[in-house]
Amino acid sequence: MQPAEPLPAPILQPLRRSLGVVGILFLTLSAITPASSVFIIVPEMLKDAGTGALWAMLIAGVVCVATAYLYAELSSAWPVAGGEYVMVAHTLGPLAGFVILGVNTINNFIFPAVVGLGLSDVLAAVVPGLKPVPVAVAMVIACTLVSVLRIRFNAWLTGLFLAVELAALLTLFLLGALEPVRPLAPMLLHPAGLTGAATAGGIGLATTVAIFALNGYGNAVYLAEEMHQPAKRIARVILLALVLTLLVEIAPLAAVLAGAPDLDALFRSADPFGLFVTLRGGSTLSAWVSLGVAVAIVNAAIACIISFARFFYSTGRDSAWGSPLDAWATAVHPRFGTPWIATLAVGAVGTAACFAPLPLLLVLSGAGIGVTYLAMAFAALAGRWSGAAAHAPYRMPIFPLAPLVTIIALLYVFWTNWWDLDTGRRGLIATAAQMLVAAAYYILVVKRRGPWIVRDPVDDDFAPAAVPRGALERTT
Repeated sequence: MQPAEPLPAPILQPLRRSLGVVGILFLTLSAITPASSVFIIVPEMLKDAGTGALWAMLIAGVVCVATAYLYAELSSAWPVAGGEYVMVAHTLGPLAGFVILGVNTINNFIFPAVVGLGLSDVLAAVVPGLKPVPVAVAMVIACTLVSVLRIRFNAWLTGLFLAVELAALLTLFLLGALEPVRPLAPMLLHPAGLTGAATAGGIGLATTVAIFALNGYGNAVYLAEEMHQPAKRIARVILLALVLTLLVEIAPLAAVLAGAPDLDALFRSADPFGLFVTLRGGSTLSAWVSLGVAVAIVNAAIACIISFARFFYSTGRDSAWGSPLDAWATAVHPRFGTPWIATLAVGAVGTAACFAPLPLLLVLSGAGIGVTYLAMAFAALAGRWSGAAAHAPYRMPIFPLAPLVTIIALLYVFWTNWWDLDTGRRGLIATAAQMLVAAAYYILVVKRRGPWIVRDPVDDDFAPAAVPRGALERTT
């Protein structure tokens, strides 16, 4: 019996390369959304670990530095809009790649709803009584329509919003740093929470949250097909985004812990940073900062919808869904040069997800980031040892330290999550279920069509820095 022939490569209109380092950096930092991370995500760390949140941020920072090196090397080898699944498929094989595709699909589609459902709480200081679901739906729809426009316009728009976001963080930092109440060293030497000394388990759970708060620098690769000379420049964007994120998230946290008049009140508050701004700067300043955080949430939604649409475009090019979905996913708008149907699809699913309970969405997103990072670590090891990533212009230093640090840290994170019965274990189980469904879909549907081909963009800006022209299409 003759083996099945691979499906022919579809004839696609490529995405337009119109951005440089600055434009991709604006979009990547906007997707990371440091202001909403500090005001919305970091408070969960304070509940788990108290002043041990500082240690959690520092540990997470080490993990993220290691992971950023993985992204930098693998993205320079494959600067493709599909992101992680493309790198994993090229190094660990098609099944592993498709599993990561499945995990990322869930996380990417529900993220706009997750951030949107928190917008009404942020705006409560300015406009109290807003309903979470209608606000989230309106935000996701509006951000989707903006995301269809030219990416160059959106890069500058998100850059403007990013400036507002950073101003809110600078305000928070100055309020604490200019009038400190306590030194940082004792808080690092003797971390404490509401009930006494912070525990290793509490700091571990907070570290998991901190990794999520710092995550997003890998979004740069989703945009690589609209960047000039991405193989040579994408690593610089990823590493710059990480350094800036560490600075603008850790510094305000440290300043608030040093300057808070009452740490117990801070840890008990549902909005600790909003409380701190009100106590130190007054209600008017607090309202303006709240508006800055709201802008950050909107900015993150725009940047992420743009990124995830490119991811969906890549999955269509790789024939992940079959006809007619693949053709829709790869449709490029003739005027704006954007994958417009993919963008609308991401927005439509995100809008529908706004009607789901937020705890369910958080469980579904679960350990997806951790699993993706783990796959990237093994992909980096395999890419070096097999020579698959030998053509990468960027090579991480002190190999294999970065992938080994990532693997060890993530195993600890998974262990602490397993013993968190309320959220952590459910998230791990949900992510494991997603992986099993993706693997079954690949075996029962995709593989039966013939060998699965992970296709790279075919244009003159990609080929010289990446791989020889004849190797642009690989059967994995």
